[in-house]
Amino acid sequence: MSRRPARAEHPASGGTAAVVGDRVLTLPNLISFVRLIGVPLFLYLFLVVRADVAAIVVLAIGGTSDWVDGWVARRLQQVSRLGELLDPLADRLYILATLLAFTAREVVPWQFTGALLARELLLLGSLAVLRRYGYGPPPVHYVGKTATFLLLAAFPILLLAAAAPATATVAGAIGWGLAWWGLVLYWVAGAMYVVQARRLVHAMRTRSGGAAA
Repeated sequence: MSRRPARAEHPASGGTAAVVGDRVLTLPNLISFVRLIGVPLFLYLFLVVRADVAAIVVLAIGGTSDWVDGWVARRLQQVSRLGELLDPLADRLYILATLLAFTAREVVPWQFTGALLARELLLLGSLAVLRRYGYGPPPVHYVGKTATFLLLAAFPILLLAAAAPATATVAGAIGWGLAWWGLVLYWVAGAMYVVQARRLVHAMRTRSGGAAA
């Protein structure tokens, strides 16, 4: 087993393999950069000027376009190492920034924010252990991607419920349904990453012990 997870190829549509390249100026990377710019823009609209309608639009576009950069990268065969870093980074920044902003304006309770932040701390600890043993981050699992999609879809709906009282009953029910399912799957994915990290570390210690003997 390689010390760092192999990331040379990714399956693409049609059964072909998408080769990971080192290009920076690609359309998928441009989409990811635009998504990253949307994070401070959302915070400015939501916390500074209190333009909730504009904030909903930015959050909805940035959140629900989570799959676009990856789809374009595979479609155009422009999968890159930079893109593999930017895509999950944009997802996490949207989640963390939205949670902190929502908590500040009491759109979501602090307990919900604390539960998601605790999961992030757990994952950071696991990544630190993996890095100590020479491993990179584990591949993104579909459970984690599903959880991220649910959370990013829930946030603009929750904001709509808070900004437009007439929609609060329906939008609130839909938004919280997506949010709680996203939270549960977020923790399930986190537990899967921890188990994977433990297996890798155990295998490394076993090999080290055998070599020393």
